Amino acid sequence: MKELVEYIAKSIASHPEDVKVTEEEQGDGRIVLRLEVAEDDKGKIIGRHGHVAQSIRSLLRVAAVKRDTRAMLEIV
Repeated sequence: MKELVEYIAKSIASHPEDVKVTEEEQGDGRIVLRLEVAEDDKGKIIGRHGHVAQSIRSLLRVAAVKRDTRAMLEIV
C-alpha cells in the first residue's frame, strides 16, 4: 500500500524526489501511512476542496480491504 500512495503522489507532484511515504502499523491492526511532500506540492496533493486527497484515500481503502486490514492516510 505504501508503494501505491508513493506512485500516485510522485505522479502528481512537481518535485517527485521530495515525496516520502512512511508506513506504521498500529496495535489494533490499522496501518497509518504518512505522506510528506514539498511545501509547493501540498496544494496539488490535497486538491481543490480536498478531492484529490479523498480519491487517494478511497484507493487506499480498497487496497486495505484486499489485505483485510484498515488504512489511514495522513498528509504532512
